[in-house]
Amino acid sequence: MAYAAKNRAILLQKGKRMKQLLEKIRRVPRWGIITGIVYFALQYGLYRLGNTLSVVLGTIQWSFDCKIPVIDDLFPVIPVFSVIYLYSYIFWIMGPMAVSLTKKRNFANYIIGLSLAYLIGFLCFIFVPTYMDRVKEGLMEYGSKPGIFNALLNTIYAADGSEKAFNLIPSYHCLISTYCYLGVRKQPEISKGFQNYSLIMAILIVLSTLFTKQHYIIDCITGIGISIGCYILMEKLDPGKKYID
Repeated sequence: MAYAAKNRAILLQKGKRMKQLLEKIRRVPRWGIITGIVYFALQYGLYRLGNTLSVVLGTIQWSFDCKIPVIDDLFPVIPVFSVIYLYSYIFWIMGPMAVSLTKKRNFANYIIGLSLAYLIGFLCFIFVPTYMDRVKEGLMEYGSKPGIFNALLNTIYAADGSEKAFNLIPSYHCLISTYCYLGVRKQPEISKGFQNYSLIMAILIVLSTLFTKQHYIIDCITGIGISIGCYILMEKLDPGKKYID
């Protein structure tokens, strides 16, 4: 009897938490949802456009391998991290949606800062082009290995240059994921649980770029650095204050 009562209490608690979660989702304004989708599409467009323009302008001829062997060779390929790497796309859509629940001043600062971070990354893709030779790294062999995670990894490579990948610096995965966390950090409207979730996801996504060999360590550092730099700049300039006024 005591065991059954305990189980009922647990189920009731889970049901309550689920209702609270659904209620929070319902509170997300339509413009927050639209912003999440638009900015997801924007990052993809800028990523592809940056590569195209580097070819058209000829700057791709300057591309260099930014690998630091003594560090990057420490990270093995762990195919299961391809799941987290792909999940990041959902996380990025959730970012603006979550921040839309905070004060409009914070949301304005978030969008302006994220836009600036996007732009800096975009310019780097064009004028500081980098590449990874996946054949040299021994990564193309994963396509012939069995297992769903190897298949996912091979799909990621095929969609991103196949044997040779460009646009490494900065890692958009690290840049955007870091900013998704910074947007909800210390915001009273956002639960501690979601703040912690965002931090953990940002860390896991950074690791996924390394364990899937999609990026080198310098790409991650650059992406995180740009994100934090833009966030601090917005904190100081506070352009969202003009929006409120």
